[in-house]
Amino acid sequence: MLDLLTQRDTAGAIFILAIVIASGLYLGKFKVKGISLGTTWILFVGILLGHFGLRIHPDMLAFIKDFGLILFVFAIGLQVGPGFFHSFRKDGMPMNLLSLGLVLLAVVTTYAIHLVSGENLGIMTGIMSGAVTNTPGLGAAQQTLSEATGVSSGNAAQVADTASGIASAYAVAYPLGVLGAIAVLLLSKALFRIDIDKEKELSSKGDESEGSAYRLACKVENPALYGKTIQDIVGSDNPDHLVIARMKRGDKVFFPDLDLQLQEGDMLLIVTDVQHKYKVSLIFGEELPVDMNEWQQSGSKLVSGRLSVTKSSITGLNLRKLDVRRKYGVTVTRILRAGVDLQADANLILQVGDSMKVVGSEEGIERLGRLVGNEPESLHKPNLVPIFFGIALGVMLGTLPIRFPSMPQPLKLGLAGGPLIVAILLGHFGPKLRITTYTALSANLMIREIGISLFMAAVGLGAGKTFVASLVGGGYMWVLYGAIITLIPMTVTALIARWVMKMDFFKICGLLAGGTTDPALLSFSEQMYGSGKIAVNYATVYPLTMFLRVVAAQVMIMIML
Repeated sequence: MLDLLTQRDTAGAIFILAIVIASGLYLGKFKVKGISLGTTWILFVGILLGHFGLRIHPDMLAFIKDFGLILFVFAIGLQVGPGFFHSFRKDGMPMNLLSLGLVLLAVVTTYAIHLVSGENLGIMTGIMSGAVTNTPGLGAAQQTLSEATGVSSGNAAQVADTASGIASAYAVAYPLGVLGAIAVLLLSKALFRIDIDKEKELSSKGDESEGSAYRLACKVENPALYGKTIQDIVGSDNPDHLVIARMKRGDKVFFPDLDLQLQEGDMLLIVTDVQHKYKVSLIFGEELPVDMNEWQQSGSKLVSGRLSVTKSSITGLNLRKLDVRRKYGVTVTRILRAGVDLQADANLILQVGDSMKVVGSEEGIERLGRLVGNEPESLHKPNLVPIFFGIALGVMLGTLPIRFPSMPQPLKLGLAGGPLIVAILLGHFGPKLRITTYTALSANLMIREIGISLFMAAVGLGAGKTFVASLVGGGYMWVLYGAIITLIPMTVTALIARWVMKMDFFKICGLLAGGTTDPALLSFSEQMYGSGKIAVNYATVYPLTMFLRVVAAQVMIMIML
């Protein structure tokens, strides 16, 4: 065993990494009042063992760190890609603007501390990444520094000194970044005098974001509609996202054909976007209470269910092309993709892994199931071709220089930004290009966790040699700097969100957690306040914030150089 700890070959490296990762993950299971640092314990264990002399060959350590970072950010990109552009729609726009402001405030605060204190800007970038608990930002900063090494003899020493301290600065700032974010949330609740029950009621009334489904029943009372077909009313473009799921005429409940002519007194069960619900009642007639038992009676064979798209041949086709309503007598009401609930628009492009909520006859649903595959078990098999092809493209993109007039060196997206952007684009545009990018959530999580574990262990082992010396030699001030970077931007953002944007408390919780890419804050707020809407709001701002944090870290390093 001692030989494995001291020899610097492949076996020794794997042994040390396994010890560091296993120990860190075990410690991450322990919580103090519901709070845990999770996989960040791997970083601390690596620093500890690195301090006591455990070493891995530098070239091998660099490969492990970079490859782990690539796996981590690429898995994140694939997960958030399908909902990335969706998050910019009507209700998500103000939240994303606030998250943009949160990132910019953190950058401005960091740079101001650098000017006042004279602290190295690279070290401040590490503190900023720790203060907002953003590991990809740390990776992006280190990768940019690595590529800059040897750019010119004049800054080589500066780059070397910064590289040895940036992970230490991150590790010092991270714990208070978690605790400080929770403190801001608790203080906001007290300052705004939040009553959770009233807030839940306010949130329910105000939950009219674009794409949110709303089901209502209407009685046809508009004489202008008598004799018109459903096709005449709905039209091919259907800008109101209106779906007539069922019709009741007399005592008979059935699925209406598009060519069916409406009659006075027909009862319609309609699914539409929340913001269009009032328009629907104006078009058809009085809105009535929905009793689903009433819509299941009369011996109707009409059923609802979910179908999984598992045939790769379906990828790239839209619902209009499939024409499921005419061919199978089935209505697709919603599409669930990567945890994002999407409106079943006629122009929506399908991809493998989509879950379709459908209404129709048992026979029609069964036939549609055969068309789309509907074999969920087949989704457990990983589709590795687009993953590694995407990683290759991401590495290529990351190495391309992007020149700005005011910067001495060209900006590169690096091994964090390049794969992240390619993964997001593949996740969103892959179906349109007939590329199957689906990865099961469990498989995505496995790739992500393996990647972040390798990255954290490598960073910790590399930083352990100088961590204590950095802390004693003035690094204790990093704690104060990190606290400022955590508290000021989050507090200002919370105040603007509440007093200016009039957001409910659950949106603020999701905004702050997503805006700092802080899963610990998300978990804490969900446990404390018991609202599933916090996670939805977190997901709304997370993709853009993650991208901005990575780019911001790189820009600050380039400014330093």
